[in-house]
Amino acid sequence: MPDPRPSTRYRFGVFELDSASGELRRGGLRVKLHSQPAQVLIMLLERRGETLTREEICRELWPDGTFVDFEHGVNSAVNRLREALGDKAGNPRFVETLARRGYRFLIPVERILDDGNVSCAVEVSRALEAPLAGPVKPTGTSQGTKPGFLDGVLASPEELPKSSPSVVQTLFILLQIMYVGFYVGALANLAEIDELLSPLSYATQVFATMIVTAALLIPVRIFLVCAALFRAPGVREKFRRMWWFLLPLDGLWSLAPFLLLHHINFGMALACTTVLVYSPFAQRSLILMGAGVETAPPV
Repeated sequence: MPDPRPSTRYRFGVFELDSASGELRRGGLRVKLHSQPAQVLIMLLERRGETLTREEICRELWPDGTFVDFEHGVNSAVNRLREALGDKAGNPRFVETLARRGYRFLIPVERILDDGNVSCAVEVSRALEAPLAGPVKPTGTSQGTKPGFLDGVLASPEELPKSSPSVVQTLFILLQIMYVGFYVGALANLAEIDELLSPLSYATQVFATMIVTAALLIPVRIFLVCAALFRAPGVREKFRRMWWFLLPLDGLWSLAPFLLLHHINFGMALACTTVLVYSPFAQRSLILMGAGVETAPPV
């Protein structure tokens, strides 16, 4: 007698998993995945956005009375799952390690129910209810940022290249140090800059804006350097909330090369400014690529 219960398939990104057979496919091509990693994946998909503890994995994979090295067994199953997904523990796209707690599945999941000739796709309820600490939201809008006209052009985490966490962290810190150099250099040469701005109609307002923003942003940049350097918890989410505040100010300070017109020509200042216009977007990309994010051990 056939099983009346419909089989369930899960779709996430380019992957699709059949829960009945444990078969994983990527773009229609089968990916080798053993039974235990497949069981772990099903548990993660069913509880997307929630913490799946190591103890829960142990209870599912090894019933009472089974004698195994549970720590090594869980580590092995998760590592093999990551290999199948092409994921990395230090810069996760799918499976995030929560130190000393367990794991969490990050990206949106579709659950497809096959019942006879009827097939319907529904979003897993937890994908809408659970807070997402990872890099992708179901709507395609980055968490911690508010929707706006830039959402269509801002890169999402899955569109960014994979890179070493130490490399992206170094580049992010160097950009913060560059801005501190701008602020300190401007405040150290107020007389020269005042003379340079004097022909402008709103010279007083521009001069005051420069002083106020430089004084306010120096501690902000020092905070970001320290947060990235020491991998402060939640630095990614904090920066992504700050980014909309920093965006117009970074755009304003992209004009900083023009404060050096006593030393460089107009063409050079314009060229440097066009490069600096991209800087706030580069910082956002580096954060999404893992700058300042705590690197978990590969388990």
